[in-house]
Amino acid sequence: GPGGAAPVENANPLIYRRSGERPVTAREEDDELPDSIDDREIFDNAAHLIRSINDPEHPLTLEELNVVEQVRVQVNDAESTVAVEFTPTIPHCSMATLIGLSIKVKLIRSLPERFKLDVHITPGTHVSEHAVNKQLADKERVAAALENSHLLEVVNQCLSARS
Repeated sequence: GPGGAAPVENANPLIYRRSGERPVTAREEDDELPDSIDDREIFDNAAHLIRSINDPEHPLTLEELNVVEQVRVQVNDAESTVAVEFTPTIPHCSMATLIGLSIKVKLIRSLPERFKLDVHITPGTHVSEHAVNKQLADKERVAAALENSHLLEVVNQCLSARS
């Protein structure tokens, strides 16, 4: 972990191959047409929104660990909602809240403000699923967490592009 603290919880995670880069459609190239934001674009747009987020404990992305996958990203452009389900690598993962927070912060920073974000754990994949989801859904708690400079630093590390 950061600063050589606790031992890594899941020392030998399964690693998944990244999905290919998204082909750009003719419609997207046409600047006259309004872009509708679809699941694939949220998952895989220019900023590599979620897929490139780094795991807090591994030199791997959330996509490589299969914590996030495209089928678990639901976007409704008309209703301005984005729901992302993420799957911690192990049921007792103490990093679950941090991972959810990183996903949420990345989306907040990258999407138009009109979007209402719902980031939650894939049902049945974590022992504290309900508590973590409640924290991630609570705007005040998310805002307070991001005012904690240490936590923000860790989140920013998860979001920084790997050199």
